[in-house]
Amino acid sequence: MRDSTDLLQQISEDRELAVLLADVFEFDIRRKVDGESTRLASGLPLEGIAGDFTGGMFYLCGTPDLCRPVLYASSEGDAGIIATDLSEALALVAGFPYWRDCLKYSAGGDLSAMESATAFLCHDMMENCPTIGAEQYRVAAALGLPLEPPLVLVARLHAAVKSAGPDFAFIDETGEYGSLFGPFPPSRNQFWR
Repeated sequence: MRDSTDLLQQISEDRELAVLLADVFEFDIRRKVDGESTRLASGLPLEGIAGDFTGGMFYLCGTPDLCRPVLYASSEGDAGIIATDLSEALALVAGFPYWRDCLKYSAGGDLSAMESATAFLCHDMMENCPTIGAEQYRVAAALGLPLEPPLVLVARLHAAVKSAGPDFAFIDETGEYGSLFGPFPPSRNQFWR
């Protein structure tokens, strides 16, 4: 496990890597926020580290002397822990860029629904971005991350979202956010039939 400060510094110093993470994998360190109006129910500090195209934000939870889980808060009012640390979060973001859609079609957090959605999403990903494999390899090699199969990453994502208790409830000026697990089964997507 690499230190989150080291990983973030490496990304900020490697412009090509930072642009690739932002443009292809929607992890843009230029979109970080101060987090003054955000908090966790537990009172643990939050550090905004990156944003995505839709206004969602990635946060490190806790202080640098602790293991710092990564929380994702969407612009739609959903939030949750997605990884135990930044290395794991970057492995997810690079290894399965369609992870948000997988959560959307999780049927309320059902792992088998997420696995079914993953098969469709991997097909869509390859069709929409034929060069994705080379781009994933570039990020993994640069950051020293493993490239794991999407189903492994989805199982890890499911466990992270599911295991985060009420202490990790994300709150901002609009109130407490809901779960990242979306209500839809994969069959809800008309293009996946």
